[in-house]
Amino acid sequence: MPRQTALAKTAVRFVGQSRIQIGGRSFNPDCSGFVRGVYASQRVDLYSGLGELDGGNGVGRIYTHVMEHGRIHYGPTVHPGDLVFFHNTWDFNGDGLPNDPLTHIGVVEKVEPDGTVLFVSSLSRGIERYRMNLQHPDIHKTADGRVFNDFLRRKRFSDGMGTHYLAGQLFAAFGTLSP
Repeated sequence: MPRQTALAKTAVRFVGQSRIQIGGRSFNPDCSGFVRGVYASQRVDLYSGLGELDGGNGVGRIYTHVMEHGRIHYGPTVHPGDLVFFHNTWDFNGDGLPNDPLTHIGVVEKVEPDGTVLFVSSLSRGIERYRMNLQHPDIHKTADGRVFNDFLRRKRFSDGMGTHYLAGQLFAAFGTLSP
């Protein structure tokens, strides 16, 4: 799995930055642009065969690419370099309801012994490392202060009851591309 390891290492290399440039090419400063750039470093075009973006979002396009050229799965085995998809990280359609599929994406860095998935992604604060524990999706921090799940959605006054904010709550799927 050398390509998978290289993908994870490339993602980590961008932690703390706000832009991604690979081989002289700049990618959009959002989560899908970040992931596209990371995969482009290994000569993988996540928009391959999908034409230009016209409506929809980049995360949905990448999900479609993975469905066609790899597999979508829900674990439990996850590898560095895999993709992680999330729903409802923001109100994409602007209707005030948590009904927005495939709104965020990241690259898996590693899985810790307790099952916590470390992944790298780009949010408004730039490219950072995040945590998600699917065994404890509703827990932000443990009693001893370890983070199980980072917040991926900002709380808004307009959020309805039952709106989720933590990575484990917003998890949609993992994606693995075929070699």
